[in-house]
Amino acid sequence: MKTNSIPIGAILLTALAPMVWGSTYIVTTAMLPPGYPLTASLLRALPAGLILLAIVRQLPQGIWWMRVLLLGALNFTFFWAMLFVSAYRLPGGVAATVGAVQPLIVIVLARIVMNSRIRPLAVAAGIAGLCGVALLVLTPKAALDPVGIMAGLAGACSMAAGTVLTRHWRPPVSSLTFTAWQLTAGGILLVPLALLLEPPLPPLSLTNIAGFAYLGLIGGAITYILWFRGLARIEPSAVASLGFLSPLVATVLGWLLLGQALGPLQIVGFLLVLGSVWLAQRVSMRA
Repeated sequence: MKTNSIPIGAILLTALAPMVWGSTYIVTTAMLPPGYPLTASLLRALPAGLILLAIVRQLPQGIWWMRVLLLGALNFTFFWAMLFVSAYRLPGGVAATVGAVQPLIVIVLARIVMNSRIRPLAVAAGIAGLCGVALLVLTPKAALDPVGIMAGLAGACSMAAGTVLTRHWRPPVSSLTFTAWQLTAGGILLVPLALLLEPPLPPLSLTNIAGFAYLGLIGGAITYILWFRGLARIEPSAVASLGFLSPLVATVLGWLLLGQALGPLQIVGFLLVLGSVWLAQRVSMRA
Protein backbone atom coordinates (compact mmCIF):
# COMPACT_ATOMS: atom_id res chain seq x y z
CA MET A 1 0.00 0.00 0.00
CA LYS A 2 2.80 2.39 0.81
CA THR A 3 4.21 2.03 -2.71
CA ASN A 4 0.96 3.14 -4.36
CA SER A 5 0.09 6.01 -1.96
CA ILE A 6 2.50 8.51 -3.56
CA PRO A 7 1.39 7.91 -7.19
CA ILE A 8 -2.29 8.20 -6.20
CA GLY A 9 -1.66 11.51 -4.45
CA ALA A 10 0.34 12.79 -7.40
CA ILE A 11 -2.39 11.69 -9.82
CA LEU A 12 -5.14 13.46 -7.87
CA LEU A 13 -3.15 16.70 -7.64
CA THR A 14 -2.22 16.59 -11.31
CA ALA A 15 -5.84 15.91 -12.29
CA LEU A 16 -6.84 19.23 -10.72
CA ALA A 17 -5.07 21.07 -13.55
CA PRO A 18 -7.17 19.84 -16.52
CA MET A 19 -10.29 20.03 -14.37
CA VAL A 20 -9.64 23.75 -13.81
CA TRP A 21 -8.80 24.18 -17.50
CA GLY A 22 -12.29 22.86 -18.22
CA SER A 23 -13.65 26.16 -16.87
CA THR A 24 -11.62 28.20 -19.38
CA TYR A 25 -14.39 28.29 -22.01
CA ILE A 26 -17.04 29.64 -19.65
CA VAL A 27 -14.67 32.20 -18.09
CA THR A 28 -13.46 33.35 -21.51
CA THR A 29 -16.93 33.77 -23.01
CA ALA A 30 -18.55 35.25 -19.90
CA MET A 31 -15.79 37.48 -18.50
CA LEU A 32 -13.32 38.46 -21.25
CA PRO A 33 -13.73 40.88 -24.19
CA PRO A 34 -14.43 38.82 -27.33
CA GLY A 35 -12.02 38.55 -30.26
CA TYR A 36 -8.65 38.66 -28.46
CA PRO A 37 -7.49 35.04 -28.17
CA LEU A 38 -3.74 35.68 -28.53
CA THR A 39 -3.83 38.67 -26.20
CA ALA A 40 -5.79 36.61 -23.68
CA SER A 41 -3.17 33.85 -23.96
CA LEU A 42 -0.38 36.41 -23.49
CA LEU A 43 -2.03 37.86 -20.39
CA ARG A 44 -2.63 34.37 -19.08
CA ALA A 45 1.02 33.31 -19.39
CA LEU A 46 3.38 36.27 -19.03
CA PRO A 47 2.15 38.01 -15.85
CA ALA A 48 1.85 34.65 -14.07
CA GLY A 49 5.35 33.68 -15.19
CA LEU A 50 6.85 36.99 -14.07
CA ILE A 51 5.15 36.72 -10.66
CA LEU A 52 6.56 33.23 -10.19
CA LEU A 53 10.00 34.40 -11.35
CA ALA A 54 9.90 37.15 -8.73
CA ILE A 55 9.17 34.49 -6.12
CA VAL A 56 11.84 31.96 -7.12
CA ARG A 57 14.51 34.54 -8.14
CA GLN A 58 16.28 32.00 -10.34
CA LEU A 59 17.01 32.06 -14.07
CA PRO A 60 17.99 29.17 -16.37
CA GLN A 61 21.66 28.40 -16.85
CA GLY A 62 23.56 27.17 -19.91
CA ILE A 63 21.64 24.84 -22.20
CA TRP A 64 18.47 25.38 -20.19
CA TRP A 65 17.90 28.76 -21.91
CA MET A 66 17.31 27.00 -25.25
CA ARG A 67 15.38 24.15 -23.67
CA VAL A 68 13.06 26.49 -21.78
CA LEU A 69 12.40 28.57 -24.93
CA LEU A 70 11.53 25.40 -26.84
CA LEU A 71 9.30 24.07 -24.06
CA GLY A 72 7.60 27.45 -23.66
CA ALA A 73 6.89 27.50 -27.40
CA LEU A 74 5.58 23.91 -27.45
CA ASN A 75 3.49 24.02 -24.26
CA PHE A 76 2.14 27.55 -24.60
CA THR A 77 2.94 29.74 -27.63
CA PHE A 78 2.43 27.38 -30.57
CA PHE A 79 -0.09 25.19 -28.75
CA TRP A 80 -2.38 28.08 -27.79
CA ALA A 81 -2.06 29.73 -31.22
CA MET A 82 -3.07 26.49 -32.99
CA LEU A 83 -5.78 25.88 -30.40
CA PHE A 84 -7.43 29.21 -31.19
CA VAL A 85 -7.12 28.75 -34.96
CA SER A 86 -8.80 25.37 -34.55
CA ALA A 87 -11.49 26.82 -32.27
CA TYR A 88 -12.30 29.63 -34.71
CA ARG A 89 -12.51 27.38 -37.79
CA LEU A 90 -14.21 24.34 -36.25
CA PRO A 91 -17.26 23.82 -34.03
CA GLY A 92 -16.19 23.39 -30.42
CA GLY A 93 -16.99 19.69 -30.39
CA VAL A 94 -14.86 18.95 -33.44
CA ALA A 95 -11.94 21.01 -32.07
CA ALA A 96 -12.09 19.20 -28.72
CA THR A 97 -12.24 15.80 -30.42
CA VAL A 98 -9.25 16.56 -32.64
CA GLY A 99 -7.30 17.73 -29.59
CA ALA A 100 -8.20 14.54 -27.73
CA VAL A 101 -5.80 12.57 -29.94
CA GLN A 102 -2.94 14.03 -27.87
CA PRO A 103 -2.52 11.07 -25.42
CA LEU A 104 -2.01 8.70 -28.36
CA ILE A 105 0.64 11.03 -29.82
CA VAL A 106 2.34 11.13 -26.40
CA ILE A 107 2.58 7.33 -26.37
CA VAL A 108 4.36 7.35 -29.74
CA LEU A 109 6.68 10.26 -28.89
CA ALA A 110 7.58 8.72 -25.51
CA ARG A 111 8.64 5.61 -27.38
CA ILE A 112 10.82 7.62 -29.76
CA VAL A 113 12.35 10.05 -27.25
CA MET A 114 12.46 8.02 -24.02
CA ASN A 115 12.36 4.46 -25.38
CA SER A 116 9.21 3.82 -23.31
CA ARG A 117 7.23 0.66 -23.91
CA ILE A 118 4.03 0.95 -25.91
CA ARG A 119 1.49 -0.84 -23.71
CA PRO A 120 -1.67 -2.09 -25.45
CA LEU A 121 -3.84 -1.13 -22.47
CA ALA A 122 -2.49 2.43 -22.56
CA VAL A 123 -3.36 2.63 -26.27
CA ALA A 124 -6.82 1.22 -25.51
CA ALA A 125 -7.29 3.86 -22.81
CA GLY A 126 -6.33 6.60 -25.27
CA ILE A 127 -8.77 5.35 -27.90
CA ALA A 128 -11.56 4.98 -25.30
CA GLY A 129 -10.94 8.52 -24.07
CA LEU A 130 -11.00 9.88 -27.62
CA CYS A 131 -14.33 8.13 -28.27
CA GLY A 132 -15.68 9.40 -24.96
CA VAL A 133 -14.79 13.00 -25.76
CA ALA A 134 -16.39 12.63 -29.20
CA LEU A 135 -19.64 11.42 -27.61
CA LEU A 136 -19.51 14.23 -25.06
CA VAL A 137 -19.04 17.15 -27.42
CA LEU A 138 -19.76 16.21 -31.06
CA THR A 139 -23.11 17.10 -32.63
CA PRO A 140 -24.69 15.66 -35.81
CA LYS A 141 -24.29 19.03 -37.56
CA ALA A 142 -20.56 19.31 -36.87
CA ALA A 143 -18.73 20.66 -39.93
CA LEU A 144 -15.16 19.75 -40.92
CA ASP A 145 -12.71 22.43 -42.06
CA PRO A 146 -9.32 21.13 -43.32
CA VAL A 147 -7.34 24.11 -42.02
CA GLY A 148 -9.02 23.88 -38.62
CA ILE A 149 -8.35 20.14 -38.41
CA MET A 150 -4.69 20.61 -39.36
CA ALA A 151 -4.35 23.36 -36.74
CA GLY A 152 -5.95 21.14 -34.11
CA LEU A 153 -3.61 18.27 -34.93
CA ALA A 154 -0.60 20.60 -34.92
CA GLY A 155 -1.62 21.90 -31.50
CA ALA A 156 -2.06 18.37 -30.17
CA CYS A 157 1.39 17.39 -31.50
CA SER A 158 2.91 20.53 -29.95
CA MET A 159 1.47 19.86 -26.49
CA ALA A 160 2.36 16.16 -26.75
CA ALA A 161 5.98 17.01 -27.61
CA GLY A 162 6.10 19.50 -24.75
CA THR A 163 4.71 16.88 -22.37
CA VAL A 164 7.30 14.27 -23.32
CA LEU A 165 10.26 16.66 -23.36
CA THR A 166 9.23 18.21 -20.03
CA ARG A 167 9.50 14.72 -18.51
CA HIS A 168 12.65 13.82 -20.47
CA TRP A 169 14.52 17.06 -19.57
CA ARG A 170 13.95 17.17 -15.83
CA PRO A 171 15.95 20.18 -14.59
CA PRO A 172 17.69 20.35 -11.20
CA VAL A 173 15.13 22.89 -9.93
CA SER A 174 11.71 22.79 -8.29
CA SER A 175 8.43 22.49 -10.22
CA LEU A 176 7.68 26.08 -9.19
CA THR A 177 10.86 27.34 -10.84
CA PHE A 178 10.39 25.20 -13.95
CA THR A 179 6.82 26.52 -14.33
CA ALA A 180 8.03 30.11 -13.94
CA TRP A 181 10.59 29.62 -16.71
CA GLN A 182 8.14 28.04 -19.16
CA LEU A 183 5.26 30.46 -18.56
CA THR A 184 7.57 33.45 -18.97
CA ALA A 185 9.17 32.06 -22.15
CA GLY A 186 5.79 31.17 -23.66
CA GLY A 187 4.39 34.61 -22.77
CA ILE A 188 7.36 36.48 -24.25
CA LEU A 189 7.03 34.51 -27.50
CA LEU A 190 3.32 35.43 -27.63
CA VAL A 191 4.01 39.18 -27.44
CA PRO A 192 4.86 39.73 -31.15
CA LEU A 193 1.97 37.50 -32.27
CA ALA A 194 -0.56 39.43 -30.19
CA LEU A 195 0.81 42.84 -31.26
CA LEU A 196 0.91 41.97 -34.97
CA LEU A 197 -2.33 40.01 -35.33
CA GLU A 198 -4.76 41.66 -32.90
CA PRO A 199 -5.89 45.23 -32.15
CA PRO A 200 -5.27 46.84 -28.74
CA LEU A 201 -7.57 45.82 -25.93
CA PRO A 202 -10.55 48.07 -25.16
CA PRO A 203 -10.87 49.61 -21.69
CA LEU A 204 -11.28 46.72 -19.26
CA SER A 205 -14.15 46.33 -16.81
CA LEU A 206 -13.80 44.81 -13.36
CA THR A 207 -15.31 41.62 -14.79
CA ASN A 208 -12.64 41.52 -17.53
CA ILE A 209 -9.86 42.05 -14.98
CA ALA A 210 -11.25 39.32 -12.73
CA GLY A 211 -11.42 36.93 -15.70
CA PHE A 212 -7.81 37.61 -16.69
CA ALA A 213 -6.71 37.22 -13.06
CA TYR A 214 -8.48 33.87 -12.77
CA LEU A 215 -6.99 32.52 -16.01
CA GLY A 216 -3.51 33.80 -15.17
CA LEU A 217 -3.17 32.91 -11.50
CA ILE A 218 -5.43 29.87 -11.13
CA GLY A 219 -5.78 28.62 -14.71
CA GLY A 220 -2.13 29.41 -15.45
CA ALA A 221 0.37 29.56 -12.58
CA ILE A 222 -1.20 27.20 -10.03
CA THR A 223 -2.46 24.57 -12.48
CA TYR A 224 0.78 24.40 -14.45
CA ILE A 225 2.78 23.99 -11.25
CA LEU A 226 0.61 20.95 -10.52
CA TRP A 227 0.86 19.74 -14.15
CA PHE A 228 4.66 19.93 -14.38
CA ARG A 229 5.00 18.50 -10.87
CA GLY A 230 2.90 15.54 -11.99
CA LEU A 231 5.01 15.09 -15.12
CA ALA A 232 8.07 14.66 -12.90
CA ARG A 233 6.38 11.77 -11.05
CA ILE A 234 4.00 10.05 -13.47
CA GLU A 235 4.47 8.54 -16.93
CA PRO A 236 3.75 11.07 -19.74
CA SER A 237 1.01 8.89 -21.25
CA ALA A 238 -0.81 8.72 -17.90
CA VAL A 239 -0.52 12.48 -17.40
CA ALA A 240 -1.74 13.17 -20.93
CA SER A 241 -4.81 10.98 -20.35
CA LEU A 242 -5.83 13.28 -17.50
CA GLY A 243 -6.39 15.92 -20.18
CA PHE A 244 -9.63 14.10 -21.05
CA LEU A 245 -11.04 15.57 -17.83
CA SER A 246 -10.98 19.07 -19.35
CA PRO A 247 -13.81 18.60 -21.92
CA LEU A 248 -15.64 16.48 -19.34
CA VAL A 249 -15.65 19.34 -16.82
CA ALA A 250 -16.50 21.87 -19.55
CA THR A 251 -19.53 19.76 -20.52
CA VAL A 252 -20.69 19.43 -16.92
CA LEU A 253 -20.29 23.19 -16.31
CA GLY A 254 -22.23 23.93 -19.49
CA TRP A 255 -25.02 21.68 -18.22
CA LEU A 256 -25.03 23.15 -14.71
CA LEU A 257 -24.50 26.85 -15.48
CA LEU A 258 -25.70 27.35 -19.05
CA GLY A 259 -28.58 24.90 -19.19
CA GLN A 260 -27.05 22.89 -22.03
CA ALA A 261 -28.55 19.49 -22.80
CA LEU A 262 -26.97 16.31 -21.45
CA GLY A 263 -28.37 13.31 -23.33
CA PRO A 264 -27.79 9.55 -23.15
CA LEU A 265 -24.85 9.59 -25.59
CA GLN A 266 -23.11 12.26 -23.52
CA ILE A 267 -23.59 10.21 -20.38
CA VAL A 268 -21.99 7.24 -22.16
CA GLY A 269 -19.14 9.54 -23.21
CA PHE A 270 -18.82 10.74 -19.61
CA LEU A 271 -18.42 7.16 -18.39
CA LEU A 272 -15.99 6.30 -21.21
CA VAL A 273 -13.77 9.26 -20.32
CA LEU A 274 -13.71 8.32 -16.63
CA GLY A 275 -12.98 4.69 -17.51
CA SER A 276 -10.15 5.63 -19.87
CA VAL A 277 -8.53 7.89 -17.27
CA TRP A 278 -8.78 5.15 -14.63
CA LEU A 279 -7.33 2.54 -16.99
CA ALA A 280 -4.41 4.77 -18.02
CA GLN A 281 -3.50 5.43 -14.39
CA ARG A 282 -3.70 1.73 -13.51
CA VAL A 283 -1.38 0.86 -16.40
CA SER A 284 1.07 3.53 -15.26
CA MET A 285 1.05 2.38 -11.63
CA ARG A 286 1.63 -1.23 -12.60
CA ALA A 287 4.53 -0.19 -14.83
